[in-house]
Amino acid sequence: MSLPYIPFTAESQLDWLALTDALEAGHALPRAEIADTFLRRRGDTLLNRAAWIDGLGLAVKSATIFPDNRDLPTVNGAVTLFSDEDGTAQALVDFHLVTKWKTVGDSLLAARKLAPKGAESIAILGAGSVAGALIEAYSVLFPDARFTLWNRTQARAEALAADFPQVRVAADAETAVAMADIVCCATMSTEPVLRGDWLRPGQHVDLIGAYRADMREADDAVLKRARIFLDSRDTVLGHIGELAIPIAAGVVGAEDVVADYYDLAGGAFARQSDDEITLFKNGGGAHLDLMTARYILDTVGTG
Repeated sequence: MSLPYIPFTAESQLDWLALTDALEAGHALPRAEIADTFLRRRGDTLLNRAAWIDGLGLAVKSATIFPDNRDLPTVNGAVTLFSDEDGTAQALVDFHLVTKWKTVGDSLLAARKLAPKGAESIAILGAGSVAGALIEAYSVLFPDARFTLWNRTQARAEALAADFPQVRVAADAETAVAMADIVCCATMSTEPVLRGDWLRPGQHVDLIGAYRADMREADDAVLKRARIFLDSRDTVLGHIGELAIPIAAGVVGAEDVVADYYDLAGGAFARQSDDEITLFKNGGGAHLDLMTARYILDTVGTG
């Protein structure tokens, strides 16, 4: 019997808010054990990210990165889900489906806990595929919100905005940030694109793009003005430049992190006042891939 495969088209059956409920429930379980491995052949890479959560199951997310592909995507892969009870393989889930819903669902859960209630204006810095998914997801959480999009290449921002009637394009990042209740950064920048002196009391900052040790999207002033939250201390602190660089420089310390998702049950992962600035660093991690893939399998089934 072949292993059931859940394709990207299954996303029509998924719900953003239900995913955030599943992510919150996953963090009520024992802390995940995670591990990454890399194999390389010249410029090509195989990345395996594995996670095991007692009571939820196991997952291995395999990604192949072939930069020279011309007629095919440069990144391909799949997520294999295994039973927590007996270790048997249960399903293959499309790599791009899990990655999209994991990445944006991660930020959406934080917004449910930290963003100002009834947010009316959302700024997105960056105009890649994540930006489009953010518009989809945040529109569910804040159905009356207006979006302002900024990108270094304005034509790319205008092309994305053309697909969404509730989105306008800003000529500069400062203008986009100034009018926003929520500020999302989804760039591939290694240098900060968000400045702390642009922020005003009451905003929520969502940092998504930086994933390597040399990458940052927010400057030191952003971190010093905000209360800092993470999805996981284990996968962000010491690994991602957004926190690792300013911590090494003594700008902030690990003790300045208020909470991560494993603190949800205790109530620490929450906004305390209307005028505080909250900052969430979306670091991803194989445990979130597992939670997302399990939500997808439970929702879609295997036919």
